Amino acid sequence: MIEITLPDGSKKPFEHPVSVQDVAAAIGAGLAKATLAGKVDDQLVDASHVIDHNARVEIVTEKSPEGLEILRHSTAHLMGQAVQRLFPGAQVTIGPVIDNGFYYDFAYERPFTPEDLEKIEAEMHKIVGEALPVTRSVKSRADAVAFFSGIGEHYKAEIIEGIPSNEPLSLYTQGEFTDLCRGPHVPNTGKLHSFKLMKVAGAYWRGDSSKAMLTRIYGTAWRTDKELKAYLTQLEEAEKRDHRKLGKQLDLFHQQEESPGMVFWHPRGWAIWQQVEQYMRGVYRKSGYQEVRCPQVLDVSLWKKSGHWDNYKENMFFTESEKHVFALKPMNCPGHVQIFKAGLHSYRDLPIRYGEFGGCHRNEPSGALHGIMRVRAFTQDDGHIFCTPAQIESEVTAFHAQAMRVYADFGFHDIDVALALRPDKRIGSDEVWDKAEAALRSALSAAGVKWTELPGEGAFYGPKIEYHMHDSIGRDWQVGTMQVDFMMPERLGAEYIDEQSQKRHPVMLHRAIVGSMERFIGILVEHHAGNLPTWLAPVQAEVFSITDAQSDYVRTVTQTLVDKGFRVEADLRNEKVGYKIREHTLMKVPYLLVVGDREKEAGTVSVRTRSGEDLGSMPLADFAARLQAETQH
Repeated sequence: MIEITLPDGSKKPFEHPVSVQDVAAAIGAGLAKATLAGKVDDQLVDASHVIDHNARVEIVTEKSPEGLEILRHSTAHLMGQAVQRLFPGAQVTIGPVIDNGFYYDFAYERPFTPEDLEKIEAEMHKIVGEALPVTRSVKSRADAVAFFSGIGEHYKAEIIEGIPSNEPLSLYTQGEFTDLCRGPHVPNTGKLHSFKLMKVAGAYWRGDSSKAMLTRIYGTAWRTDKELKAYLTQLEEAEKRDHRKLGKQLDLFHQQEESPGMVFWHPRGWAIWQQVEQYMRGVYRKSGYQEVRCPQVLDVSLWKKSGHWDNYKENMFFTESEKHVFALKPMNCPGHVQIFKAGLHSYRDLPIRYGEFGGCHRNEPSGALHGIMRVRAFTQDDGHIFCTPAQIESEVTAFHAQAMRVYADFGFHDIDVALALRPDKRIGSDEVWDKAEAALRSALSAAGVKWTELPGEGAFYGPKIEYHMHDSIGRDWQVGTMQVDFMMPERLGAEYIDEQSQKRHPVMLHRAIVGSMERFIGILVEHHAGNLPTWLAPVQAEVFSITDAQSDYVRTVTQTLVDKGFRVEADLRNEKVGYKIREHTLMKVPYLLVVGDREKEAGTVSVRTRSGEDLGSMPLADFAARLQAETQH
């Protein structure tokens, strides 16, 4: 007799070993039809997996948290089968699940084209209609190598040869197609329906430019056609909002090959930067932070002491002078420790909060660079709090409230919180990590925050709270962080005197709200589709005349508003009013002020918005008051 415990605590007895599919059928025909896979004692398995002992069992369907990844992984195999049907001799290499979809790399006599994608996708739908059973088998490494070599899959054989010899290998077969895979997969190809192939790209075998160039096909897959359509609509909208396109259109910044992964800020883009920076500087002041500034270049010995050399050096830039090796700082924390160490501190001084708009350099792979969202040189709204263990909770709680206010002011109201836990590559003992993770959990609980946990996603020196903003088209952006660090102050010799006159190492809290200034501005531009709120807009109003006769009045209006602290420009070109309105609307200037003889005589301005709304004529003082109200924070 086997006893199966279901998620609701109920138990079902079976006289003989049963599959996950059998368990689902025993619960109900509807669940059996919806079954994709199962969880047996928390381990994901195929629906065909046989259970021969008392176990906890959960049926995985499309609605389960794991369901979408299984659908995407299975759709990748579906694509591999379609490719090999249409292009005999094509070798399947690596095909993982990625955000929103999957990809597969193929070796073939020629690269695939966008036109090929249409044929492959049509063949995929044909295979779905065949509802081919998906079966799992286990082979030894030698047998698996022999199998794939025998069918001409030499890349797959090479992958297997790198797997430890004592590790059994699972193969999945659907019709004539077999691939190496951990699984689980859907029971049959008929479970796959909502997918689309997106694009082709080149990819080197194993990411090595000295090896063969393969063709990578990207696809997306979803639970339902409705979800698929929503995602494709989101992509279309994202393309319109692309910060690289808007950055050029709005004359904000540019990048060029001579400085890869770095940004040339134009006056309008730098105006946005300054608004973000000055706003955050105000947040520093109100929250008790002292602003500091640290060197860009530090001797490599400091980075060895901090732990970056052993855990982060592949991401760092180095230089040499007078037989000394230096590093451009990838982060600001070791520098802030040096400032803390420069003075004597009592427990009465704590917490000490330092803030810096610190420039950092990280040696990101060229393939990962993306506009100003992913760069090699960036500036952080970085801060570090030196405190006692007893002060962690209050500091984290205060930071959370502060961060939420900031995001709201920038127009983000849908925020998720996650707790990133210890990674495999880290410094410090498990005991110290237990203490650090417990401290952040306690602080989040005290703040009344709901969070999800991300095992393995913490920094090498400590766990961190992550803030994920959802933008206006539903995308998720990870921005702010709060990290607790018991290790770096000790490694770098930071100390304070406690109540018993003993030397202690402070706790170091690493915090950032917007994170990379470059990336945050890119997010802002895309979130608002370039229509930045008036307080952030690089030019808040454009003043222009109808004829040359109003030029002096245009200058007077412009200077009056500039003197009040607004960002206003005059357009005195000899162009038609309609042309000027269209041009400045495309530049997404919030207010367009048109003045003719009537406005000049009355001391008024005719006000239009970038959305096309005509607000009519109003005294200049009234418009200035309106502008003032929109720029208050």
